Amino acid sequence: MTKPKFILFGDSKRPHAVEAMEQFVAFAGQRIEILSNCMETACPVDTLRQADFAAVFGGDGTILGAARQLCETGVPVIGVNVGKLGFLAEFSIDELETEFERILSGQALIEKRMILQCSVVREGRPVFTSTAVNDAVITAGSPFSMIELELSVQDQKLAVCIGDGVIVSTPTGTTAYNLSAGGPILSANLSAVVITPICPHSLSFRPIVINAENQLQIVPMRLNKQTTLMLDGQVRQQLLAGDRVRLQKHPGQFRVVNNPRRTQWETLAGKLNWAEKPRYSEAAEKRP
Repeated sequence: MTKPKFILFGDSKRPHAVEAMEQFVAFAGQRIEILSNCMETACPVDTLRQADFAAVFGGDGTILGAARQLCETGVPVIGVNVGKLGFLAEFSIDELETEFERILSGQALIEKRMILQCSVVREGRPVFTSTAVNDAVITAGSPFSMIELELSVQDQKLAVCIGDGVIVSTPTGTTAYNLSAGGPILSANLSAVVITPICPHSLSFRPIVINAENQLQIVPMRLNKQTTLMLDGQVRQQLLAGDRVRLQKHPGQFRVVNNPRRTQWETLAGKLNWAEKPRYSEAAEKRP
């Protein structure tokens, strides 16, 4: 019987990530083939494409970095949380061991999530291209004056955003920066994009949701010296006035192995206290 092929990712700066990876290898080493350990070396795309699964040991940031590398391969990601929150990392190392046979047998749900293709065009030519799993954020930067951004969808003018910037979020990223800025939570498997202004200079500018098949273009009309496009909080590109930031659905996908022990909504409730009921007084609880 052919052994399932695994690629390993992790944050070598986190002792707990190294320990969790070593524990996993000791547990599963005889039942799987480990193609490469991307914690120690960079993994070429050809190697990644040969894998059946990618096990990622770390926090959400580690998973986002791995997902950007894996988006064109179709390799499902098993996220093992050794960070603080671990919203994307659905398994503890103990849960992974318990559910391992179920995952290998194909009984675990693999969820397909969209990601963003991001590019910056300057004076008619592309100067930057990358992907975003969570979000693409244009942030004002130093000296922190308000900036002015012109937004259009499918070449139709949408709005002018004056404020501290804008967040363009995938459904996966709606529980991250978008949520903190007052944006809505979307089901993670939708094909949609949320546009959320950051501290807009208008009470009437509220977040909106658009079809992910449409191209969004953002043109900085007025900006600061350090106004920056940030992808997943990890990849940065400084912007100039007149640049055209183009965002659209990437043809690849972020494929996630879901933890069968909990749903997205249970994770929201457990880790972010979402929709938690009010804390009634004991007297009120006893009333009929």
